[in-house]
Amino acid sequence: MCHLPGLVVFDLDYTLWPFWVDTHVDPPFQRGRAGSVLDARGRPVQLYPEVLAVLERLQGLGVPMAAASRTGETCGATQLLELFGLHRFLHRVEIYPGGKSAHFHRLQQDTGVPFAQMLFFDDEERNIRDVSKLGVTCVLVPNGMTQVLLTQGLEAFARSCPPAPVPPTASPQGAE
Repeated sequence: MCHLPGLVVFDLDYTLWPFWVDTHVDPPFQRGRAGSVLDARGRPVQLYPEVLAVLERLQGLGVPMAAASRTGETCGATQLLELFGLHRFLHRVEIYPGGKSAHFHRLQQDTGVPFAQMLFFDDEERNIRDVSKLGVTCVLVPNGMTQVLLTQGLEAFARSCPPAPVPPTASPQGAE
């Protein structure tokens, strides 16, 4: 029986934060006086409300996490991970343009975690389609990452795992 994923992977734009880092905000980013994160125009940028609780829950369960983003604004996305304090949760970060399958092949290679032991959250159906073909359990995130979606994802992952092989039963000695 599968218990927990070997790796949970999150998309960034519209999954952990409510914007595209390459078009809706202006890097570079900085910390404001009150601790908020601001873009280059001084506009506040935020995570979805439940993101930190989701990451803390997975960390408490001992589940490794990673981020995978296709954005061309790699510096801005990386800077936001730092400013929001998300880097402390993430074992791997794959941020570069291209298909999500490339991100997952790199994650699999770097971590040794098989695709069947991964759980992925993303807001784009095309990414869900591409990554699910690899055997990864995928969850569509329609309005930002939430605790409910995490629970649904963990349940879907548990259902997708093949049952553990049943060891053959040895017949008792001398039985005929």
